[in-house]
Amino acid sequence: MKITLSNGTVVPVEMHKIRIVQKINLVPAQERLAALTEAGYNTFLLRTKHIFLDMLTDSGTNAMSDNQLAAMMIADDAYAGSESFYRLEETVKEVLGFNYSIPVHQGRAAEHLLAKVFVKPGDNVLMNYHFTTTKAHFEIAGGHVHELFTDEAMNTESQHPFRGNLDLEKFKACIKKFGADKIPFVRMEATTNLVGGQPFSMSNLREVKKLAAKHGIPLVFDGSLISENAYFMKTRDPSCAKLSIAEIVKEMMKLTDILYLSARKSACVRGGLMATNSKEYYDRILAWLPLYEGFSTYGGMSVKELEAMTVGLREMTEFDVACSSPELIEYFVTRLVAEGLPAVTPAGGLAGHLDAKRFLPHIPQAQYPAGALTTAIFLTSGIRSMERGTISMDRDAQGNDVLADLELARLAVPRRAYTMSHIEYAVDRLGWLYKHRDLVGGLKFIEEPKVLRFFFGKLQPLGNWGAKLVKAFEKDFGKTC
Repeated sequence: MKITLSNGTVVPVEMHKIRIVQKINLVPAQERLAALTEAGYNTFLLRTKHIFLDMLTDSGTNAMSDNQLAAMMIADDAYAGSESFYRLEETVKEVLGFNYSIPVHQGRAAEHLLAKVFVKPGDNVLMNYHFTTTKAHFEIAGGHVHELFTDEAMNTESQHPFRGNLDLEKFKACIKKFGADKIPFVRMEATTNLVGGQPFSMSNLREVKKLAAKHGIPLVFDGSLISENAYFMKTRDPSCAKLSIAEIVKEMMKLTDILYLSARKSACVRGGLMATNSKEYYDRILAWLPLYEGFSTYGGMSVKELEAMTVGLREMTEFDVACSSPELIEYFVTRLVAEGLPAVTPAGGLAGHLDAKRFLPHIPQAQYPAGALTTAIFLTSGIRSMERGTISMDRDAQGNDVLADLELARLAVPRRAYTMSHIEYAVDRLGWLYKHRDLVGGLKFIEEPKVLRFFFGKLQPLGNWGAKLVKAFEKDFGKTC
């Protein structure tokens, strides 16, 4: 919740207290350099013992509530017919308005099932923007992914409140070009991860649904960050201002044919969910569930996680929970901008983002500026962030890099995990790095998987810039930081 201090400063105040803590370490920069070198300059391959603040992702890293942890103790460990599932099913009906629920072990499991059931070779899948695993699943199934983002989506210095909107004119053009029968569904992602966690508006969702329904095209909703998108609708859209988070969530779901989500985000639990009111869609998806996930009443999840998800789905509709991450991110981004750093605006859900093209303008995209920035951030702060740029794109059929629309360094802010002192530390170290940005160089691949290379690929710096950056850092902060 935002509170105005007596000096007029607006700050986010955590509406929770910390009762269980986990120790973290800040190892010296030379040790960080050795760890990064061993990890092939890939922050995914770093070990936790070398990390101070883990801002790689918010997936599965959020703090669970006391009620979620308590609920796990009453789980029914039946392989089939678990009462834990039926409690989840009832909550999905109440909170989301869907009669049919299918648990899956995480979001990409749902993407796999969507691809298996709905996407045929030659199909065209439309969306406001892709996510890495989503695109891979649909393309492996033979589909073509088309991103119908607005012009404002690529403006990282924007003040537009809904940069995640889908461009309706592009939607109409795709229907005319491909035909509705070659479009298995249109996908809306809330919030839009790869353009900076940006939300879409309620009016845009309504117009997308109206156009899709006119042509018999199902609307698929990625609700991994549904709570955050609802928060932005409430705080940025006057038509939603008087609605509760719960009412906004349910209104979005009325427009949705198939919901899927990674519960690791808004619901703060390790697992996933698919839901619909269509018996036809439910039956088609359910037929493949035992082969790829598990029985219908656990779907590849621990029943303890089912119980925690049941609580998490309810809690995510509380304003104090929905605002916990976006308001700390807004504070983070506001501080970065005040220090003159090229942060992505407006602040979105999920993370604070830095525009690597503006941060490191001397590094061409072919040398992976976003990847270089994430590694430089780790060297100078111990903070693990994630590359969201060309490294996150796979090569084309000819083996050439596919240059990303944006080059972003993503610093995720897991819900209820970090405090304002951590944010102030991050701002300080990022400010130092920005002043010494000319010391940062590019990267090149030395090991590269063919699919989703950003997970396991290894790189090396072009020149010995990592060591030079650490040397400059130690000159200012000493060898123990």
